[in-house]
Amino acid sequence: MSVYSMTGYASAQHKPATTSPVTDAPTGSGARLGLEIRSVNSRYLDLTFKLSDELRSFEPALRELLVRSLKRGKVEVRAALESHVANEVAEPSTRLLQRLNTIQDSVKAWLPLATPLSVADVIRLTAGSAVGERDWQADLLALAEQVLAALLAAREREGARLALMLTDRMAQLRSLAAQAEPLVPQLVAQQRQRFLDRWRDAMGMVEGGALPEAAQDRALAEATAFAIRIDVAEELTRLSSHLDELERLIAKGGEIGKRLDFLIQELHREANTLGSKSAALELTHISVDMKVLIEQMREQVQNIE
Repeated sequence: MSVYSMTGYASAQHKPATTSPVTDAPTGSGARLGLEIRSVNSRYLDLTFKLSDELRSFEPALRELLVRSLKRGKVEVRAALESHVANEVAEPSTRLLQRLNTIQDSVKAWLPLATPLSVADVIRLTAGSAVGERDWQADLLALAEQVLAALLAAREREGARLALMLTDRMAQLRSLAAQAEPLVPQLVAQQRQRFLDRWRDAMGMVEGGALPEAAQDRALAEATAFAIRIDVAEELTRLSSHLDELERLIAKGGEIGKRLDFLIQELHREANTLGSKSAALELTHISVDMKVLIEQMREQVQNIE
C-alpha cells in the first residue's frame, strides 16, 4: 500500500449533452459544471463545501463519497455551474415561448407600464430554465469521482516523495549512530587512564612506580561509575528500534501518519538523552546533527495521512 500525503489539488469540468424537456435543446449549450478539490494537512478529516445554489442539496452525497476514500486532511470542495450563454445560444422551443408570452400578458394586465421582454431576456430565461430544471446529481457525482481519483493520485505522488525523504534521513541517522557507538568505549578507556594518572600524581608517585592497590581500586571504581554515567548503548539500541519501525510503516503504507508522528517524538527523546550524556565534543555534534535530521522528518511527517 502506498504512502499518501494530505496535500493535493485536482479539478475538472463537465459539459452535459442531454436534451432539456423545456427547451428541446442540449442543456450543455448554456451551462458547464466545474468542480475542484484541494486538501492540506490536518489532524483529522475536515470537509468544507462551497457549492452554488443549484448544487447545495447534493452536499450529503458528496460528503459520503469523500469519506469513503479520505481519512485525514482539511479538504475543501468547490462546485458551480458556469453559464456560457454569450458564446453559445440555445434556441428556445415554441412551448417555452408560449409560456413566456402568457406570463408577460398576465404581468401587463396588472402592470400596464411594465417593460416587454427583450430577446436578451428570453435567451437568459431560457438558459436559466435549462440549468434549473436539470437534475445535476448524477453529473456532479460522476465528476466528483473523477476529480477525487486525480486528487488521490496527486496525494500518492507527494506521499512517495515524502517517503523517499524520510528514508534518506533515516539512513543518515543510522550513520550517525554508527559513529557514536565506538566513541563510548574510547571515552571510558581515556577516563580510566585519567583517573589513574590523577591518583598517581596525588600520591606523589614517580613515573613507573607501583600504584597502591587501594588507590588503583578507587580509580577503577571511579572509571566504572563514569562509564555507567555516559553509557548510551541503550539509547542507541532504542533509536535503532524506532528506525526499524519507521521503515516497516513506510513500507506498509496506508494510514500511518499518526504512528510516524509518535515515533518521531521518541527519536527526538533518544537524541536529547544522547546529548545530555555526552562526555565528548564528538558526541555532542552527533546529537545535534541527529536532532536536525529528526526535526526535518517531523515537518514532513505532519503531511502524511
